[in-house]
Amino acid sequence: MSLSPFDHPFLSGLFGDPELTGLLSAEADVAAMVAFEVALAAAQAECGVIPQADAQAIARLETEYTPDFEGLKAGLGRDGVVAPELVKQMRKVLEGEAAKSLHFGATSQDVIDTSLILRLKSVTTVLADRIAAVEKALARLSDRFGDRKLMARTRMQDALEISVADRIADWSAPLARHRQRLEEIEPRLLVIQYGGAVGILEKLGDDGPRVAKALASRLGLGITGKSWHNQRDAIVEFSGWLGLVSGSLGKMGQDLALMAQNAMGDVVLSGGGGSSAMPHKSNPVAAEVLVTLARYTAGSSGTLAQSLVHEQERSGAAWTLEWLVLPQMVLATGSSLLVASRLLDSVETVGQD
Repeated sequence: MSLSPFDHPFLSGLFGDPELTGLLSAEADVAAMVAFEVALAAAQAECGVIPQADAQAIARLETEYTPDFEGLKAGLGRDGVVAPELVKQMRKVLEGEAAKSLHFGATSQDVIDTSLILRLKSVTTVLADRIAAVEKALARLSDRFGDRKLMARTRMQDALEISVADRIADWSAPLARHRQRLEEIEPRLLVIQYGGAVGILEKLGDDGPRVAKALASRLGLGITGKSWHNQRDAIVEFSGWLGLVSGSLGKMGQDLALMAQNAMGDVVLSGGGGSSAMPHKSNPVAAEVLVTLARYTAGSSGTLAQSLVHEQERSGAAWTLEWLVLPQMVLATGSSLLVASRLLDSVETVGQD
């Protein structure tokens, strides 16, 4: 039984996101770490750092290596990171000099961080597509009901009359900006991590920049002038973006929950939640979930921002904090977008003729 609401046996009925859960799973993580090692060996062979035969042997790990997850669990508990045990397991599959060439010049953080970025590349594509889908759903509602009237409310009090299109515009405009923000963030976020023990590729010497460039090309990622082991601003920037998306959807959810009140009657939603004690009720569950996830993600943003504080060249504590917080923020935001689409599809009518 999972303690995470995102894959819990019944809490996932509200919060579940199987697609993003799969991208953040242990299996996906290991596959991306293996892909890093294979691409690294190919890049090093291309640059003459290791023999081509070793790179070809290492490439077979993608089909011949089967992870021992119990071993990885024990190794992480011992070492604080999964990479040493992972590399040990992979070397057992290899023979001769290829085992020595595996992971050459890299450190645990290189393989773990690059695995994260490879998976975040897929995550950002999914999230961008979902934002666009919510925008289209809002546009459809505006086309259907935009000319109808609503009472605007400031500080929860009746103010002046507006159109439904006016309110929908307030929900939609931030989403367009969030898609633009993501495009601006991606070149800073979607970059390889490759710096070796202390971030200077000390084992590669003059070959370091060439290998890094070849590695980035093979993985379809960007490259930085120096490794970002202790520079976590791009990760925190992305987490802030997640908070923005969830927060904007939370505002929409809060509005719709208020509009659905019996005394207001500004919106009619189909498929509302029932009550065990009051069968006449139809609760705006999806709208409420958007508010919950927005508040959760906002609180998590502050926690993740503390991972910026790395001691010297690497911090175990700050780095580990990301593992606890970032995946949950991704899932919360992904879930918000799924819930928002379902909520908008449930709108039967908005405003008054």
